[in-house]
Order: sequence, then C-alpha cells, then structure tokens
Amino acid sequence: MEEQKLDNKRKTILIIVAVLTLTIGVSLAYIIASLQDEARGNASVTSDTVDLLKFEIDKDINLNPNQFNVTEGGENLLDTSVGKAILRANSTNDNATYNYYVYFQINSNDYIYTTTEQTPEIVLTITDPEGNPVTNISGLDYVTSGGVSGFDITTKSGLYTVAELYEITSGSSVQDTIQYWTFTVSFINLDTNQHENGGKTLEGEVILSSEPIYTLANYIIENVYVEDGVNGLYYHDGEGTYTNAELEAGDNSYRYSGANPNNYVCFGTDENPCPVDNLYRIIGVFGDNVKLIKYDYADSNLLGTDGDYYGNYLFDDSSLYRGQHNFAQLATYYWNNSDGMNYSSDDWADSRLNTVNLNTNFINSLGHKWMETIYDNNWILSKVTVVVNTEKNAHGVFVDEFDNNEDIYTSKVGLMYISDYLYGFDSNYWSNNYMDSGDVIDDLADNWLFMGLAEYVLTIDDGNIHPQGVAIYIHWEGIWANMPVSHFGLAIRPTFYLNSNVQYASGDGSIDNPYRIEI
Repeated sequence: MEEQKLDNKRKTILIIVAVLTLTIGVSLAYIIASLQDEARGNASVTSDTVDLLKFEIDKDINLNPNQFNVTEGGENLLDTSVGKAILRANSTNDNATYNYYVYFQINSNDYIYTTTEQTPEIVLTITDPEGNPVTNISGLDYVTSGGVSGFDITTKSGLYTVAELYEITSGSSVQDTIQYWTFTVSFINLDTNQHENGGKTLEGEVILSSEPIYTLANYIIENVYVEDGVNGLYYHDGEGTYTNAELEAGDNSYRYSGANPNNYVCFGTDENPCPVDNLYRIIGVFGDNVKLIKYDYADSNLLGTDGDYYGNYLFDDSSLYRGQHNFAQLATYYWNNSDGMNYSSDDWADSRLNTVNLNTNFINSLGHKWMETIYDNNWILSKVTVVVNTEKNAHGVFVDEFDNNEDIYTSKVGLMYISDYLYGFDSNYWSNNYMDSGDVIDDLADNWLFMGLAEYVLTIDDGNIHPQGVAIYIHWEGIWANMPVSHFGLAIRPTFYLNSNVQYASGDGSIDNPYRIEI
C-alpha cells in the first residue's frame, strides 16, 4: 500500500514536469529605484544633493518541483532572494534620511487549492531589515502550513504593500547603509494528491520604490474617493452613508454616478492625445478589479461583420446620441442569433456576439499586451422580472435576484448589467422606476452611462416565456425595456474588468487627460 501511494505521488510530479519545467516561475528580479522619475532594474539614482539611494536584488527565485525533490513524506521546496536598499550620504553633510516603499506583486497565478480544507500550498515568508518576520499585509492571511509560517499566496494575485515609508538613514559619504529584505517562497509538499496543480504557474515580483505604487483600483479608492458623492463616486456598503441604504448595491463596490464624472481611461494605445476610439470609462471598482466600458459604441472595425452582426443602426432618432461616430455607419448586433433563423435562446454561451464579436474579434483587435491586462471574469447572466419591476424599485429587485443567479460564463469581455446603467444615474434618482418613460428625458442629463442609442445589456427578462428568450436593453429614450434576443440588432459597448495588478501610471480621469495604465 505504501509503495502504491509513493508511485501515485511520483506520477503526479511527473505530470507537472511534463507540462513545464518551471512550475513556480516566480521572478523577483524586478525593482524600482526612484528619487525623481521612476526607474526600473538594478539602477541607482543620484539626487541634486548627491545622496545616493539604490535598490538591488541578489538573484531570482526559482522553484522546480520534480520527482526527485518532491516526494511523499519529503521536505517542502523553497528558494530565497534578498532585496537591498542602499543609501550613502553626500560629502557635504555626511547625513541623509529617506523613506521608501516595499511591495510584492503577483502578476499572474493559476494555482488552486487541491484540498477541500484549502490548505495553503504556496507560502510567502518575508523578513524585514531588523530581522523580524513580517506578519501583517493587507489582503493576505498569515498562516502556518507544512511547518512554514508566512502569507498564503496559493490563489492570490495583485499588488500587496509590505512596507510604507520605511526609513533609511546614512551618516557617511564613504560607507553604505544597507537594509536587507528577505523573501522566501515555499512550495508546500502536502501528504495529499496535488495533481490538480500540474501545469500551473505563479509569476511575481518585488518592488522597492521611493514613491508609492498604485494599482488603478487602489488609486481610485485611495485618491479619488473622499466620501459618497464627491467626484461622482459612491461606496455601496449597504449602510446608506449618502442615501437610503436599501437603494445601494450593498456589494462594497465603488461606482461612478451622475452627469459626467472624470472616469475616462485611455486603453489599447499609447498615443497622446488618446484617440476617441480608445477612450473607455470606469463603471466602478469591484473588489480589486476596475470595470471599464467603451466610451462610445463599437463599430464593425472592432467587432467585425461576422458572428451576430446585424447591419447599420436602423432607428432614425439620433437627436440624443452623445457619441462621435458617423451615426449612419454605426454597427449593430443581435443579442443572440446563433442559428440564424430567429429561434435563438437567451443562453449567453450560445451567443456569437459573445463568442465571436466580443471575445474573438474585439479581443484580437487589441493586441497581445493589452489583451493580457483584461481579467477572465465570471459573467453572471443576470435576470430580472419586468412585471415585478414595474411595481418596485428596479435596483432593489435586481440586487436581490442577482445573488441567486446560477448561469455563469467565463470570458474576458461582456456587456454592462442593467444595474450598472441604473446606478449611473445621480443618487437622487435611484428610487425612480425607469421602466416608464415619464420624466426620464430630464433625468438623463444626470447619467453618464446614457449614450443616446438603443443598446443591449447582459441581463435577461426571466419572467418572459417567449420561445427565443428575451433580453433587456436600454431604449434610446433612456428607459429600459425588453426584446426577443434575435429580433433586432442594437448598438454594443464592450465591457470588461482589468486585472487586479494593473498599475496606475498618470492622468486625472478627464476626457482630455484620461487615466493611463502601466503596460
């Protein structure tokens, strides 16, 4: 029996090695030294006062589990790298003091827990310059697994702050002051079958910087959000800090609302000024991910004339259109006309708008480096019952029903939900029922998400028994309504979430100075 268990363990490791030679590709050779402009690599920067501050990493961390070093009952596999902050004072004063930041960033991570108990399988241990273990990092749990104490990073990704404004002082112009940060990554050799992690990779890096580093999500939360309503940003904690708590999403998201907040992002290009077709806007921050929607409707150059392409925009009224395209040449698409015979369903997985136009044509138009910044999201096919919503506030019903949806589709690109659109209105209008036209035209000036044309959203009418299935769409008059999924082609705005590690680079979010991200 023991021999059989050992054979199974060896087979598991052999599977991992057969897929890739470096299962844990953790590179820690990425540093930042900055006193003036940001610098990357093993670099030094000399200030005007001739103080010298630099950062170094002694080596990469490499872990290569195989049948020889990971066996049943054997040791954990680990590797260590040391980061150094080095300061030398100028010869005039023989004294210098600076502060710097230390981060650990996980750029990508495919690992999962292979046990039902979610036992940590990759552990990060950090020791500060005083020789003390770092035990508190926001967003990470400090654990002990396989005899190793540290932070569980088995399934984690994103930017994590190890130290802020850490002080380094030098009293000499001839001798360096050196502070050492020790990083150890351990692959925990469990006594269970870990074959589900075969072929997985984790890529991370250490960042030392004299300036704070922000992900775009953290920048919005820490620098733009002040209190509900300021800068058009609302924190939906369900406690009603600005408005009635019952009207909030209650999902701890930060959402932009109102007439025209500064939430523009230039995406897909480094050109300056940013071309109109590369302008996107931030719907909000959801967890660690920023959710973007295309500022203007996508044309056929981006989405193609295959898939669920319908043709040019067919409605005549363009008086409310806020975009900058040639109105007569705007492309439209069915929500789902997958069989081409007007008998399609409301199954988003079958939609060629989903599989072809959004997640093939649009994705390919971006190019690889931009495509890699987009998160593989679990899109929920949200469901509302129009009959109920005519009697009750749409937001409350939507949020209640949203939590119970079970139709989930994983892809990079989708559409906004109807709740995204409704929360785009100024908070004073969140109790309004926009199933009725009423005074909606007057309210539209206070909803930045309204662009003036009929467009589909990723929401269906769960109470309609039409054989084709019925999708929800935003009417060109601003109300929301329903339509069979293959009845007409409507305008489309691709929507997606950025990866949690996407860093803020510059910009104030205005249309003339949109946010830029690091690529």
